[in-house]
Amino acid sequence: MIAYLQGRLAFKDPTYVIIDVGGVGYQVKISLQTYSKIKDEEQIKLLTFLHIKEDAHTLYGFKEEDEKRLFLLLISINGVGPNTGLMILSSLSSEEIEQAILAGDVATIQHVKGIGAKTAQRIILELKDKVAKGSTETAPTQMGFLKSSNKIREEALQALITLGFPKAAAEKNITQVLKKTTGEISLEDLIKASLKTT
Repeated sequence: MIAYLQGRLAFKDPTYVIIDVGGVGYQVKISLQTYSKIKDEEQIKLLTFLHIKEDAHTLYGFKEEDEKRLFLLLISINGVGPNTGLMILSSLSSEEIEQAILAGDVATIQHVKGIGAKTAQRIILELKDKVAKGSTETAPTQMGFLKSSNKIREEALQALITLGFPKAAAEKNITQVLKKTTGEISLEDLIKASLKTT
């Protein structure tokens, strides 16, 4: 098992990074939480989880232990795979997920793309005690960008398509979010809000 990767950040996207470790480039899937915490670090260390399937070996990376712990709890639920776990961590902050689980807030968890009522109920039922044992407190990070920026819009669109949204639906969601937003919005916030628009 690969516990973590430490090396040079060769490429960064809202959905994955490539880390150069001794001349070998590891592609690691990440959530928006991790993306917002990486900033533009040259040297990077990510805690990792290696998911092995018959047709693929996929690395998932996390900037903080709390997020990895929550990810492992989420994928322990029947019906929640690693990509769905990452989608939940991209749509909601660790704190929001934990609060929703502790409060029995099915609606918030069900708001995530790909999560139905039964899965949301199962997540709450099975994780309530485990989350209560070690809940986290994290301050939200803000990075301001002009909402009119085409680069931000394009990156958000690409991220949503990578997460499995049809291009037309992703464009529509981004446009809706930008219409409602006054002032500046960061790339992470734009993607998060677009994920919740569905």
